Amino acid sequence: MEAIYLDHSATTPVDKRVIKEMLPFFDEKYGNPSSIHLFGREVKTAIEEAREKIAEVINAEPSEIFFTSGGTESDNLAITGTALSMKEKGDHIITSTAEHHAVLDTARFLQKNGFKVTYVPVNKYGIVELEDIKEALTPRTILISIMHINNEVGSINPISEIGEFARENNVLFHTDAVQSFGKEPIDVKKDNIDLLSLSSHKIYGPKGAGALYIKRGVSPEKIIHGGSQEGNRRGGTENVPGIIGLRKAAEICLEEMENERKYLNKLRDYFWEKLQENIPDIYLNGHPKIRLPGILNVSFPGTDSETVLISLDLKGIAASGGSACTSGSIEPSHVLKAMGVSPEIAQSAIRFSLGRENNKEQIDYTVKNLKEIIDYIRKI
Repeated sequence: MEAIYLDHSATTPVDKRVIKEMLPFFDEKYGNPSSIHLFGREVKTAIEEAREKIAEVINAEPSEIFFTSGGTESDNLAITGTALSMKEKGDHIITSTAEHHAVLDTARFLQKNGFKVTYVPVNKYGIVELEDIKEALTPRTILISIMHINNEVGSINPISEIGEFARENNVLFHTDAVQSFGKEPIDVKKDNIDLLSLSSHKIYGPKGAGALYIKRGVSPEKIIHGGSQEGNRRGGTENVPGIIGLRKAAEICLEEMENERKYLNKLRDYFWEKLQENIPDIYLNGHPKIRLPGILNVSFPGTDSETVLISLDLKGIAASGGSACTSGSIEPSHVLKAMGVSPEIAQSAIRFSLGRENNKEQIDYTVKNLKEIIDYIRKI
C-alpha cells in the first residue's frame, strides 16, 4: 500500500484545483498589486475577489479581511496589536492554558512588556468553561483570546457564548480559528467575534498565506511596518499566489464543507471503533462528541509516542504526537497537561488527523500495523 497521511492538522496537501488557480499568478499575472498600471490593477482585482470569498465563509464584510503570512502572524497581530492600541484603557488579557503557542508565546511576550495575562484552565476534555472567564475578568481587561477548536484533541470551545460575554462587558474577543475555518460553520456576527485568525495550509491551500478578520471599528496597532498595504494594517507586498490559493481553497470548503464533515465524522468513528476492537487499554483524549470530525487523539499506555510514531513511519503511516509547531520536544503536550491527563497517558498520545483522501482501507491497514506495534512495545 502507498504511504498513508494521517496528519492533516499539521498541514494538508494542496488541492490540484487550488494549484491550477495559482499558476497564472507566478508568470502571466505577475504585477505588484500596489502598482496603478494595468499589470498591478489586474492583480489587485484578484486579491479583492479573494477578500470577498474569505469574508463569505465567515459572514464578514470584505473590508474586514486582511491578508497575512498565516495563522501565527494573524494571532500576533490580533493580540499584540490590540494590546498596544488599547494600553491606555487597560493592560489585562485573558486566554487559556491550552492555546496554540502562537497565542501563548505572544501572551508571554506581552507579560514581559508590562501587560497582565490570566491563563484560565480547561476541563478534562480540553474545553474552556465560561465561568472561569467570568471570574478572570477585571476592569482592566481589554481582550479575551480563546481558540475555536483545539489543534491537538479537536475539542470545540463555546465561542459564541464567550463572544457574547465579551460584548456585554465591552471587551474585545479574538479566536484562533486556524483548525476550524472552512471545516466548521463560523458566523462572526452571530458568534460576537471581533478578531479571527485563519490559515491557508490547513484547508488544502498553500503554506505562507492566511488572514485576520478585524471587525469594523476595531483598530489593532500595526506590527509589520514598511508600507501601507492591506489597508495600512500590514506592511509588505502581498503573497499574491498564496492569497489566490487561499481564495480557491476557501471556495471549495464553502461548497463541500457539509459533505466533508459527514464523511470525516463517519471515518473517524470507524477508526475509533476498530482501535477499540483490536487494541486493549487505550484512551480517547478530548470530548467524545463536541469535537472536530477529523481529529482522533488516542493514548496507548505502556508505550511512548516517539517510538510509536517512528514505527508507524517505517510502515509508511504518518501521524503526530500533537502540534506540528512543537515537534522535537521531549515534553508531554501542554494541552494534555492542561487537561489534567496523567504523564503516562500524555506521553503515549498519538494524534491522527484525517482528510479528504483517507478511506476505510487505509484505516484498516493502520489499525493492523498499529496493533502489531503496540503489542510489541508493550511486551518489551
